[in-house]
Amino acid sequence: MILCVRFQVPPGDAGAGGGCEAALPGLLAMLGGLTPVVQALPPDGALVDVRGAERYFGWNAAQLASVIRVRALAHRGVDCTIGAGPNPMLARMAARGARPGATLVLPPDDVPRFLRDKPVAALDGVGPATARTLCSYGLDSIGRVAAAPLATHQRIVGARAGRELHERALGIDRTPVVPNAAARSLGAERSFPRDEVDRDQQRRALLSLAEELGVRLRGTEQVCRSLTLTVRYADRSTTTRGRALREPTAHSPALIASAYAIHESLGLQRARVRSLSLRAEGLAPARQASRQLTFDPVDERARRIEAVADRARARFGPAAIMPGALARPAPGAGSGGPLADAA
Repeated sequence: MILCVRFQVPPGDAGAGGGCEAALPGLLAMLGGLTPVVQALPPDGALVDVRGAERYFGWNAAQLASVIRVRALAHRGVDCTIGAGPNPMLARMAARGARPGATLVLPPDDVPRFLRDKPVAALDGVGPATARTLCSYGLDSIGRVAAAPLATHQRIVGARAGRELHERALGIDRTPVVPNAAARSLGAERSFPRDEVDRDQQRRALLSLAEELGVRLRGTEQVCRSLTLTVRYADRSTTTRGRALREPTAHSPALIASAYAIHESLGLQRARVRSLSLRAEGLAPARQASRQLTFDPVDERARRIEAVADRARARFGPAAIMPGALARPAPGAGSGGPLADAA
């Protein structure tokens, strides 16, 4: 069996680091105590192949899931929702269908019943456009897709995609759990103590997010090609918008400027914002990235200061140096410790 574990980590606040993805490495290490076959699913989850652990410990998937939940609560203070299935796709679908803080185990014999009445968009790899196309042919549920001939799928979505669609509708997923798989994105989140309508406080949170992503990218010697901003409102609805960067980078000022530009493009007018999350996507090794040469001494000086600040953070902690706007406590917030201005 494969487990899909979704950790319920409280998001970081608007002025400090934290949240799901910052806690994920420690949680992955905890999972590694049961099995070495653990694949991260940023920002808050992991796929765990427990077939070897079942034989080694003599426990079934439900018992191993209980052990994971107890260890996560005891050692990390984090609850989790777990789905168990015969393959990664079914484990993810079971996790989405489980109640928060509970485990849903999907035995192989229950797969057809579990999938039959679900909408076709619930299948991995079926996006909104493909779902609309399939629904226009009357294939609006997974059960109907599974009952249709393979040739029908291939005529509608193409040969390769049709075969994958047919197999997934039958509950077949051939993708393995890849331990230590390289992350393709990196994210951070800030929630506000109350619904925030102040544009300046939203920009302050964006500054914190972009600065954190820049530090983490440089710490892992990576660059990103685009940023995606997700705004969650008081009514739990969300808006997501992305933007490609001019060149792959981990330079904080470039990330901050792009984050501000995305935020401005949303045109929020007194919107009650509950949280903001920023994701760096299209990650690549920094050594493979090229940078446009410039004769601007201000840019070169900023990059040198950034390198010095990173060394200070590595030695004294992430809060040792930060932008002055974050060093000043937000209105209504308590005073923080001594912080230097990196600008």
